[in-house]
Amino acid sequence: MAGILAWFWNERFWLPHNVTWADLQSTEEAAFPQAEDLYLAFPLAFCIFMIRLLFEKFIAKPCALGLKVQANGPQKAQPNAILEKVFTAITKHPDEKRLEGLSKQLDWDVRSIQRWFRQRRNQEKPSTLRKFCESMWRFTFYLYIFTYGVRFLKKTPWLWNTRQCWSGYPYQPLVPDLHYYYIVELSFYWSLMFSQFIDVKRKDFGIMFTHHIVTVTLITFSYVTNLTRVGTLILCLHDAADIVLEAAKMANYCKCQKLSDLLFLTFAVVFIVSRLGIYPLWILNTTLFELYEALGNFPALWVFNVLLMVLQILHCFWSYLIIKAAYKAISKGKVAKDARSDVESSSDEEETVPRSKTPHSTVATNGTSGANGTNGYLTGATSSEEH
Repeated sequence: MAGILAWFWNERFWLPHNVTWADLQSTEEAAFPQAEDLYLAFPLAFCIFMIRLLFEKFIAKPCALGLKVQANGPQKAQPNAILEKVFTAITKHPDEKRLEGLSKQLDWDVRSIQRWFRQRRNQEKPSTLRKFCESMWRFTFYLYIFTYGVRFLKKTPWLWNTRQCWSGYPYQPLVPDLHYYYIVELSFYWSLMFSQFIDVKRKDFGIMFTHHIVTVTLITFSYVTNLTRVGTLILCLHDAADIVLEAAKMANYCKCQKLSDLLFLTFAVVFIVSRLGIYPLWILNTTLFELYEALGNFPALWVFNVLLMVLQILHCFWSYLIIKAAYKAISKGKVAKDARSDVESSSDEEETVPRSKTPHSTVATNGTSGANGTNGYLTGATSSEEH
């Protein structure tokens, strides 16, 4: 294991020429980032997750109920052992042949069976209350960490001149505020990595999971190699749009449609300006060109830049979806659902009454709450969201 770690952390790969790991050991005069510091992120990620559970239960939920957010989920489909067995053991989307067979077996018309399956799929969707609580937690965290980042960065020289990110590198002392900022951000993204499997399931699950992996990798390696100055710029820049995004979601769940639309359009502007404008012109410019000019070429430089370019590709993909949603908002007068964070197609949100072939066997209404745009905004990456 020691040999593998020594090979992986090869100085000639991760560090500029004539720099060794011994040069980055903390001394009494100055502290530098240490790899073992990152172990703090795991217990802290667990603490953040527990804080989230308490926050959602004792703060977010009462706020949601006070704002009249719908507490119950879609109504349950009428119990039917045969259809339930097909749904759980065979398929949630029966084809035409299976529908015809079930129709003969139950003496229902095909359309009634299709509606039952729609209602049963909707039954597994999270309630609006749950989605509101999740968004309020993320909104609160992003607002806190973004505010902290701005207060920290406005006192630093590299916020105003990105060349200062490389001045004196790698012998840049680690100040307590930067250490705290990095570890809390890393812990939060570790918590998202794990909680994503139990959170509201969205269509962009795979993309967001990729985003979280890239983010955690960038935070980890940039910390170990003391590329933390540019790292703080990236973190703060990505948190800005997520605040507005989660606020737009909460307004939507509260059925404040005009406020939700306004916040979403604001989010669209902030996201596109920050991710397609400031990020490439400010961040990629300094990591691709100013870093090379200051330190020369070394392999890890290209690893970081490839990961940063992967983020930019995700930014472009999400910007396309945002522009598409914003166009619908302008052309139709309201913000349409955005495919990036939709849970399931809106065609499954239909409130219906299955009709049997015989009058005496009519089944009960099983209307659903309907998406109605309640989950029609981007998440976080990007995540948001992200980062």
